Amino acid sequence: MRKTIAFAVLVLALGARLALAGGPHRDAQAQVQFGIDVANKGLWKEALYRWEKAAEIDPKYAAAYNNLAVAYEHEGMFEKARKAYDKALELDPKNVSIRQNYDFFKEINDRASRRTTR
Repeated sequence: MRKTIAFAVLVLALGARLALAGGPHRDAQAQVQFGIDVANKGLWKEALYRWEKAAEIDPKYAAAYNNLAVAYEHEGMFEKARKAYDKALELDPKNVSIRQNYDFFKEINDRASRRTTR
């Protein structure tokens, strides 16, 4: 419990330092990275929260929307995932990683849709 509290305080202190040092985009980057870290530990709801926060902090940060789409997809929120991918691509249309993620998402969901309509 003490380690958790100490870690939370450290994260808050780091967040405050980043806020002073780099502005909104830097804050959004910190949220995205924290989301990646917790997603890698299987904490998808926390990751989802962090990526939503990143998109709120910096609405022009394509990586936040890409990661948000992945989290929505993981949680079975496919319409939200599609909208987040659309936003990510609108913001960064030449980003190969976002395009690949979206194409893979569409392929799987289109295949699943065809299966359910048969």
